[in-house]
Amino acid sequence: MNRCSRALLATLVLLTASAGLRAADQPEYRRTQDVVYGRKFGTALTFDVFTPAQNANGAAVIMVMSGGWFSAHEMINPAVFDAFLSRGYTVFAVVHGSQPKYTIPEILDDMHRSIRYIRHNAGDFGIQPDRIGITGGSAGGHLSLMMGTAGRPGDPNAKDPVDRQSSRVQAVGCYFPPTDFLNYGETGRDVFKALESELKPFKAPFDFVRLDTASGRFVRIEDSQARLDIARDISPITHVTPDDPPALIIHGDADKLVPIQQSQVFIKRLEEAGVENKLVVKPGEGHGWKDWIADMAIIADFFDVHLLGKQPATRPDQAEP
Repeated sequence: MNRCSRALLATLVLLTASAGLRAADQPEYRRTQDVVYGRKFGTALTFDVFTPAQNANGAAVIMVMSGGWFSAHEMINPAVFDAFLSRGYTVFAVVHGSQPKYTIPEILDDMHRSIRYIRHNAGDFGIQPDRIGITGGSAGGHLSLMMGTAGRPGDPNAKDPVDRQSSRVQAVGCYFPPTDFLNYGETGRDVFKALESELKPFKAPFDFVRLDTASGRFVRIEDSQARLDIARDISPITHVTPDDPPALIIHGDADKLVPIQQSQVFIKRLEEAGVENKLVVKPGEGHGWKDWIADMAIIADFFDVHLLGKQPATRPDQAEP
């Protein structure tokens, strides 16, 4: 099995719809496929838009289609969005440049671009540009938190009007995300050690490159300190500041691929910065669980509060660790 196939298999826990969902149980929506939000190296970057057929609430949810930093249009499954569509959220299923072709820093550029595009065209999509939440699982959770902590202001002098928009979001809700690549699983253990063991199938997105102007080619960065510096820069925990949006994380305490320590240290950093946060622990669960789709309702509740201004919902499954 090649590297891409292993990465794709890792997404199945997250992106397979519940067999128990019947079409009649799902909300009505209009789907617009393959909206081009950007281009790079001659390749189009796309997302699908899911617009509720009725009672649209004017808020947006960006669903990051990513597992192991692998992304593909085929991963989009409308059943996953039921909790959002049924409440009137417009959902944007964003596909980013995928590993093994692209590395995490390049993927992050795609995510910034997607949010800017959505915000620039908010009127056309029927949403308000200051009511954007983002969600995803595993690598999708990592990318979501990066947009939450490291969203960038727009460039007012940019030639492209899309690039004049901010890539910040107003709320983050995600599942079992990597958050600290310099302390992965334990203090002082960097991600490159993990890539020799539990993360071995996911080396490609960490093969950081730079453009060599002399040869006109992208070359792999070999310097260990430079690689650590990049790992630090792509860690959400590095970018936490008091003005970050509220964040919710759902994580199983038996996760062997992305240890719950990654969520715990990130939540602690948010608390230290005074950022509103919530960690929902799934006792005995690993990297995904059978009824994970049902837990989208927890994220939807969180977005109701922080994007729509509703009162917090009370759920028995939102136990603290």
